[in-house]
Order: sequence, then structure tokens, then C-alpha cells
Amino acid sequence: MPSVFGQLMDDFFTENTLAKSNVFSPKADILEDDKGFHLELSLPGMKKSDIKIEIKKDILHIDGERKFEKEEKGKTYHRVESNYGTFKRSFTLPDHIDREAVEAQFEDGILRLLLPKTEKTVPRNIEIK
Repeated sequence: MPSVFGQLMDDFFTENTLAKSNVFSPKADILEDDKGFHLELSLPGMKKSDIKIEIKKDILHIDGERKFEKEEKGKTYHRVESNYGTFKRSFTLPDHIDREAVEAQFEDGILRLLLPKTEKTVPRNIEIK
């Protein structure tokens, strides 16, 4: 007979528990170059109208919702592994980001943000005379 703790852990880690969740966390990639930081979120199947981006104080907030809209009469889904529901991602911004110049693009399920560095922090080469 399994222990109560063991049963609880088995139940917690089952795919069914995960499948019932209506919250997900999209993967983020962040790259830095001389001009700034480039943030990419993978949001397949979403539209740009489903996504909200804002900066409050020093925090970049990205949230949205991917709705499950594939209800078809006479068909039964036996497994749905795609992420559906709401998501919220927050990133603390460094001081040297120009918050007024942040740009966002959404194409092919990828949200791309450019977080440019302020002029003070952009490296520049100095020519020796």
C-alpha cells in the first residue's frame, strides 16, 4: 500500500494535473549587444491583440491569454499538450535602459522586444590620434 505522501507526489506530478492548469509561462531568451537587450518570448498560436506590454517603475510586465477555441462537434480531444490560459512574465530592468525607446514586434508567434541602452552606457570606440 503506497504512503499518503507518495500518493500525493504521484498525483502532483501527473500529466493530468498539468493539463488542467490554466496558467503557463512562455519561454524567454535575452541577448545583449552594444545597442541594448533583445528579449524574445515564444507565443505560438497567439495574436498581438492577446498580449499586453507595459513598464511600471523598473519592471517590464508582459501578460496575455491564449484561448482554447478548437471545439468541434463530433470530435473528442484525448490529449492537449499545447499551452492555453493566461500568462504573466515580469523582468526587472537595469538602470541603463531607455524606457521611452523600447520597441516591440510580434511575428510568427515570437514576441521580440528591443530594450535600448541609454547613450551613457553605449560603448564607443575612441580613435587614438
